[in-house]
Amino acid sequence: MQSITRQLRCAGHSGIQVHFRLAATSSRIQCRSASSYYNPLQWIQEKFAPKARKVDPLEEKRAGDGQEKQGQQSVFEAAVSQAKVPKKASVESTRPAVIKKATEHKYSTANFKISHRKLNMLGRQISGKPIDHAIVQMQFSEKRASSRIKSMLATAKLHATAYKNMDSSRLVVAEAWVTKGPKQLKRLEPRGRGKFGIRVHPDSRMHVVLREGKTFEQLKKEQRARRLKRIVSAGLVRENVPLRNPSRTWQW
Repeated sequence: MQSITRQLRCAGHSGIQVHFRLAATSSRIQCRSASSYYNPLQWIQEKFAPKARKVDPLEEKRAGDGQEKQGQQSVFEAAVSQAKVPKKASVESTRPAVIKKATEHKYSTANFKISHRKLNMLGRQISGKPIDHAIVQMQFSEKRASSRIKSMLATAKLHATAYKNMDSSRLVVAEAWVTKGPKQLKRLEPRGRGKFGIRVHPDSRMHVVLREGKTFEQLKKEQRARRLKRIVSAGLVRENVPLRNPSRTWQW
């Protein structure tokens, strides 16, 4: 190997092109040289090594012009020029705020010990009435559950006005219904002759839906207009209307 290297050096210094083939030793040399070229650690270092950032000459020129202008201007002129630069308005600020107004509000009581038949009587009493009149009905009712229903209606009115921005003067109990509770207690009831029955202790709850409708004054005005429309003259002018309360044909 030493003789081969000496011959290569001499040939290199003399400028003579040398072509040779080595057997086993040359293949080992080629493998070592190939492994040195494709070293994975060296590739990673070259790939992730920090490199200098490429600067666009146009951008560098613009930045230099801006710095020259700022150096020539005084402090007050620079402040005025910065104030004159228009700011880009955000897209969110330009969009108008859309507030969706709620059309109804649902509320219900908790389950309490009462029969659904008894509670449904109160539901029919307040259904279709303005919220204030429904509260007054429950205030003067003699039913045991009226106080609980009154507090539920007052809370529903407050939530509808505070959370859903509904008009409290136009709220109406549009719907009211009653459902049975999920668990109804059942107990043994002793009977005669050694027998027993099953007594059910019911519980139920009431649901209401509040919507904006006509006030009580508007309803009274419409009712008055309806009644006035039914009034007709006492026969001074001929009217093209059917007879009211016609007498019987045969009067014996």
